[in-house]
Amino acid sequence: MNQRENFGSRAAVIMAMAGSAIGLGNIWRFPYILGEYGGAAFILLYIAASLLVALPIFFAESVIGRRSRSNAYGALQKLAPGTRWRWAGILTILSPLLILSYYSVVGGWSVQYLFKSLSFDFTSAAPEAVSGFFSSFISSTWQPILSHTVFIALVAGIVLGGVKKGIEKFSNIAMPVLFVLILVLIVYSLTLPGSSKGVSYLLKPDFSKLNADAFAAALGQAFFSLSLGVGTILTYSSYVKKEENLIVSGIGTAASDLVFAIMAAFAVIPAVFAAGIEPGAGPGLVFETLPFIFNKMAGAAPVVSSIISIVFFVAILAAALTSAISMLEVGVAFLTEEKGFKRVPATLLLAFFTWLVGILCSLSFGPMSGVKILGDTFFDFLDHLCSNWLMPAGGLVFTLFVGWKMSKASVRDELTNGGRCNAVSYKFFYYLIRFVAPVGIVAVSLTNLLL
Repeated sequence: MNQRENFGSRAAVIMAMAGSAIGLGNIWRFPYILGEYGGAAFILLYIAASLLVALPIFFAESVIGRRSRSNAYGALQKLAPGTRWRWAGILTILSPLLILSYYSVVGGWSVQYLFKSLSFDFTSAAPEAVSGFFSSFISSTWQPILSHTVFIALVAGIVLGGVKKGIEKFSNIAMPVLFVLILVLIVYSLTLPGSSKGVSYLLKPDFSKLNADAFAAALGQAFFSLSLGVGTILTYSSYVKKEENLIVSGIGTAASDLVFAIMAAFAVIPAVFAAGIEPGAGPGLVFETLPFIFNKMAGAAPVVSSIISIVFFVAILAAALTSAISMLEVGVAFLTEEKGFKRVPATLLLAFFTWLVGILCSLSFGPMSGVKILGDTFFDFLDHLCSNWLMPAGGLVFTLFVGWKMSKASVRDELTNGGRCNAVSYKFFYYLIRFVAPVGIVAVSLTNLLL
């Protein structure tokens, strides 16, 4: 068996796990949902969902990972030998690879848009050309595939470096840089004429918009933003040293994710209002609206607008990469520990697999747009399969395993570092793992089924 690596410090643990959590969803999804469901009122709901449901799932994965010192499949087999729990481990090996397949397509879009920013295309082209670029680009055949290929190559290159020299080193650099870039964007966004309307949109509570849908949206955002249910946190936790405080690391990760999401909202929404455009949903906010904004503002300050455009898409690419490497690492850990692969062939094999599946996802916006699976394009089918079913199923498995299968003594030992800390918080989170989180997961799943 290959020698296992460890993260070097608590800061490295938080940087890596926060990198896994912070991704494209924080930049384009959270700002839109925040405004859709009552602004500041939704933030309170989101914090509650993170604390009561998402964080307990995070701790459940952390306990399994560090206790077993193994990959997602081997962990359940090691902690519950001879049982059927190991089959749930297979689910958490497959899920992140499928997610990475279509996630890398969107990551490829960020590669292309960064190239466009560096070429000053968004600030020098005619407004109508900028507005139509996104639909023209994703519906073409070769450009999106090339961008997807570049993104997968970047992800594989980082994972090839291993835990310390690859993942930890990249996360330690990328995460601080990412926060600085977002801060720069906030300052720029808040100085634009008319941006105060965007600030009011984000901060003024509108409790009338808080309903069952808002609760489901908050729970879903907290659940999926922290990369739960797909074995990424479990795998990263297996590289955490025994003396590390899991509860402190988990709270630090969740706090980083929440703070970044709010910062991203203040970087994006005020600029949208300053341009006189209503906030859009999903990737359109980033890949359609914002290039138009950069183009519109180039008339007054073309150099500044070009620089901000470059900074913005560097931030998006960095966020996409930190999440993507955690997805690939889940499968690499499985192949190296369970099948005896060396890291290089394991990484290249899985990167090739995700690249192939990603091509089908990319083509579903163009030549394969008419190919449907249960009424969805290939891209949308994988997205719905993973987001609505595989991830909640994985989260449910982890909470049930820790809450009801593992011995209470083992869970206490991991969350309190052998009884040396976290005695009060351990009891609180153990109760949430056993009773509250599973109910929350089922509620999200039922909501996804009914809506």
